[in-house]
Amino acid sequence: MGRRFISVMLVDDHAVVREGFRRLLEKHDGIAVVAEAASAAEAYREYKKHGPDVVVMDVSMPGRGGIDAIVHLRQWDAAARVLVFTMHLNAVFALYAFRAGARGYVTKSSPPELLVSAVQDVAAGRIAICPQVKDAIAMSRLEDDASIIEALSPREFEILRLLLDARSTEEIAAAFNLSLKTVANYHYSIKSKLRVASDIELMHFGLRSGLVKPVQVREL
Repeated sequence: MGRRFISVMLVDDHAVVREGFRRLLEKHDGIAVVAEAASAAEAYREYKKHGPDVVVMDVSMPGRGGIDAIVHLRQWDAAARVLVFTMHLNAVFALYAFRAGARGYVTKSSPPELLVSAVQDVAAGRIAICPQVKDAIAMSRLEDDASIIEALSPREFEILRLLLDARSTEEIAAAFNLSLKTVANYHYSIKSKLRVASDIELMHFGLRSGLVKPVQVREL
């Protein structure tokens, strides 16, 4: 009987990034990349086709993001094991990834071997989380905005992410296959839960919570 491999699906909207991850993972015996996807919708189709042991997924993708994709995958297969591999060190992203059903969270600034060990841990049913994110989550417990933002559902958080990225109601509706009225209702609910009265206040909340990065102005 042949040796059991950990089958992996890579989900990232950058082909060059996926190729780098593939080379890193497949240098290790016992790991095989069996599928790739560049969007949440493609990830869902490829998961149903290949049934990988572990999904390595970025949370920042155009349109429907990785957190909503995790929810969608786990609605179809409650046993799906997802490892988030992302640039976001912000504790809010990590908390929502785990709420959506992720089993691990590693930042792209982590040492390469940490991604490999995280894949192995998640495949074995263990939780994997990099030290920086552990520290960020611990510190976030001391911040008022962190507790407020946790009132949002994973879907509301994803829509908030697009609102803060200045996406229009039409763009958000298309990304999630929702009606304009439903998006407007989400928009209202998000502002109510975050206790803000306008989109300007919503942007200020995003800046305070680290979901929006201040624009860097170069000096002449």
